[in-house]
Amino acid sequence: MKIGLSSNALKHSGGLERYAMDLVRGFAAKGIRPAFFARRFDSSVPEAAMVEAHRINVSLLPGKLRDGWFSWRLRRARRAAAVDVLIGCNRVDSSEIAICGGTHLGFLRATGRAPRRSDRWQIALEKSQYEQASVIVAHSALMHDELRELYGVDESKIRVLYPPVDGARFTPADSAQRATLRQKFGFADHEIVLLFPSSSHERKGLPLIEAALRDTALPVVLAVAGRPPERTSERVRYVGYVKDIEDAYRAADFTILASKYEPFGLVGVESVMCGTPVIFPSSIGCCDAIADHAKFVFAPEDVASLRATIERAVQQRLAGPAPLPSELARDAVRYDARVAGHVDALLALVKTIVERRGAAAR
Repeated sequence: MKIGLSSNALKHSGGLERYAMDLVRGFAAKGIRPAFFARRFDSSVPEAAMVEAHRINVSLLPGKLRDGWFSWRLRRARRAAAVDVLIGCNRVDSSEIAICGGTHLGFLRATGRAPRRSDRWQIALEKSQYEQASVIVAHSALMHDELRELYGVDESKIRVLYPPVDGARFTPADSAQRATLRQKFGFADHEIVLLFPSSSHERKGLPLIEAALRDTALPVVLAVAGRPPERTSERVRYVGYVKDIEDAYRAADFTILASKYEPFGLVGVESVMCGTPVIFPSSIGCCDAIADHAKFVFAPEDVASLRATIERAVQQRLAGPAPLPSELARDAVRYDARVAGHVDALLALVKTIVERRGAAAR
């Protein structure tokens, strides 16, 4: 039996591209070398040697047409590669297992944006993917609900599996390591650092956070990691694109997001695994997956609620010694976040699909 993976790219990136790389490592650990279909491959990453690479070139097409072209070309490419079961980590209509890490209808609803013609193309491709798939893996309960409500997917087709996190990478630091990292990032001892990891500041809620911090007397610094913000100040500090984001988590006091739409929010799980609590709106998909002692939750898009939550978190930190990162990280995640466990669950789905196919053929 041959397994295929489809993704926009095999390279260091965010979202489902990163998830696909986690799957590659998980499959490799079990001796499985999947066929990997993507627009781009970074040959310098170790995962590139763990797959049978199949590039589908979309570079000559306008951006809005690339998803549809990739999906169409993939149908032939997977047949040529003799793939038995395809796991689709992007919008493709020939995957037996469709990974749902976000929906376009959910995004449009959350942001209040009217659909354009290109949005309708994406939605149509999503609907086709969900109709054709044998199983849809939803990365959060929020995604499960959007699939049911917005796409009319039958309950029997959906499996909720939270995405995995590399437990060897995202670990707590001891006091000496943390002090060294704070010095590296330029954080003073008296500063309470809120880490804001983002490449899409509007969607991740930077304006709301800035409004909540305006005129506060608390010794708070917002450390932006990723894309540069439009403006910086004594309160808002840019720490650059941080490739080793786990070090930024370890150096910060809290990780904060105020996203308008966040289907799961892997940074939340990564942060608490490093021993750093989160300040998140209740609408972020990963909130259910994080234990109460490791999170401070506020009402979505509510500046007063966010301001009060920041004040509560910071005052709690100032009132006495913070729990050791190793203590906070213990039992902070409410599911099995191991890559190996997630891959086992996917392989069980693959086995079921193959068995059903065999029974139907008899």
